[in-house]
Amino acid sequence: MQLLPCLYLITGGAIGTFFRYIVAQAMQRGAQSLFPWGTLCVNLTGSFAIGVLWALLEPFHSSHPLRLFLIIGLLGGFTTFSSFSMEALMLFKSGAVKNALLYILSSNIGGIALAFVGYWLVGAVRSFTN
Repeated sequence: MQLLPCLYLITGGAIGTFFRYIVAQAMQRGAQSLFPWGTLCVNLTGSFAIGVLWALLEPFHSSHPLRLFLIIGLLGGFTTFSSFSMEALMLFKSGAVKNALLYILSSNIGGIALAFVGYWLVGAVRSFTN
């Protein structure tokens, strides 16, 4: 891999991660609720932003510095949900409706299920080692 494209990704990712933390924390404090409003706000904002940027940068090659920095780096660091949204949209756009629905369902259901499995597994290992 070339150094310059990596720098675009790293810089964008670092900035996106910083803004994800700031925005999510501010929204969550303002909401004063157990519901994850901060994360929801970041995910929805990132999804909207990736749609806008994808449309604006579509004429450029996928390795174009703006695409690397803004879409993969900045929004990838801001929220991985934006990448998921873009990939699902690309499947719908290409006419692969069944694959898009399968991707959406398997990502959401699988992700939540695996989070529970991971949580359970750590508890089981702790119980076994104590």
